[in-house]
Amino acid sequence: MSDVLCVQWTIIPQTAPQPWLPCRRCGDIRPFSSSGKARVNANGKRIDACLIYRCIDCDGTWNRPLLERRNVRSIDPGLLHALRTNDPEWTARLAFDLDDLRRSAERVEEFGDVEVRKNVVSGNPHSAAKMEIHLAAPSKTSLRVDRLLANELGLSRSRIQALHDKECLTATADRHFMRRPAKDGMRITVDLSGESDRHLVAMTAAGVDSS
Repeated sequence: MSDVLCVQWTIIPQTAPQPWLPCRRCGDIRPFSSSGKARVNANGKRIDACLIYRCIDCDGTWNRPLLERRNVRSIDPGLLHALRTNDPEWTARLAFDLDDLRRSAERVEEFGDVEVRKNVVSGNPHSAAKMEIHLAAPSKTSLRVDRLLANELGLSRSRIQALHDKECLTATADRHFMRRPAKDGMRITVDLSGESDRHLVAMTAAGVDSS
């Protein structure tokens, strides 16, 4: 029986990034949050579309440009349907598109609150001495790797750092990965062979109830 536990953690951010923009009502720079609603305006064969944001203080609006004067025939039918029906999955994915949002706002506030869904790929958490953690992050998150590991392994950040210092915690990234945001495709290896509570940690990593 292999002593290596392989798990996948899917990281799902819970709060979308908020652009800071001039608010006409407040008369100052304020954070705006996505309403999850798109607006489509048609002028003949051309379409304008935007995602509506609201000031978190006064509920004033900002229209984030999505399409400008686009010929309807050049727009993917699936995209057009998502716009017209305010498809919640599509609007949520767009709200988390940090790179695109930064084209419209100089300052964008990010949040580290996430849901982590854990799945065992191979191995037995009850007998594992080593772990491979594969990260899947469909949307970007600002949550640092050291905080993610501490939260999801049930360990203190000082102990996470100690494992890293002993080279028992490594990753397919630069040597400063612990202080970087968790990224899609990152693989983290944890050697628990010298830890007395290795089975408990492995079960926590796998999302298995240890009670």
